[in-house]
Amino acid sequence: MAIAIETELHYALSGTADILLQIEAAMIPEQLVRAPYIELPPSDHFARVPGQASIGERIWLRTDQPLHVRYTAEVEVHRLVTEIAPLPATPPHMLPGETVDYLMASRFCPADTFQDFVEETFPGTQGGARVAAIRDWIAATLSYEPGASDAQTTAADTFHAGKGVCRDYAHLMIALTRASAIPARFASVYGPDVDPPDFHAVAEVFLDGCWHLIDCTGMARASEMAKIGVGRDAADASFLTSYGQLELVRQSVAVRRITDAAA
Repeated sequence: MAIAIETELHYALSGTADILLQIEAAMIPEQLVRAPYIELPPSDHFARVPGQASIGERIWLRTDQPLHVRYTAEVEVHRLVTEIAPLPATPPHMLPGETVDYLMASRFCPADTFQDFVEETFPGTQGGARVAAIRDWIAATLSYEPGASDAQTTAADTFHAGKGVCRDYAHLMIALTRASAIPARFASVYGPDVDPPDFHAVAEVFLDGCWHLIDCTGMARASEMAKIGVGRDAADASFLTSYGQLELVRQSVAVRRITDAAA
């Protein structure tokens, strides 16, 4: 499956700011990025640095100019997608070292507070069966409501409110999965059919030696997502982090499937 991406960011600055961007589709084996193009404002400093877990790249800019960014690319997704439920559990002591951080509670995913809940709500399940049960419970329990949360909303807040957006669905999925002793991390992605069109957030869980993308909103399929970056939660994979004052002017994300004829 191939998708075309076009992203534009327009922000006003009130002075000089240090800005960290992560909006480009990651160049990793599971996806082929074709014709990538990024347009950036004039800057006093520009640098590329690795993203979390070396997935994708971040861009540092130091500028006092209006932040006008345009990014386009086509991405062929070659990810192998497996049914989650049959996958076996891996005992925590057998997990690879690079997955251990994703077992721990983090700023937006207080996993330790959900341990009793997952054992009471999903008894007799483990591994992929536990992950599938959590996914289905979140999909059935939460209501997708734009504006129901903000940048400070945690998985615990979403659990009690029963509503949120993709970021909140992902955080709750991550927290409940970690509470089940299964590594889980946050993934920012591009995907068609995301409504409203925007940067999309999903969970990624480690089962049977591999990472698997899980979208509890049901809007995007793993076989069509272009991964941008990953992290412990949204703070690690934000598309824009500013050390200085920014004001949103406008922002747009457009993702469409490329048909054979168009390709």
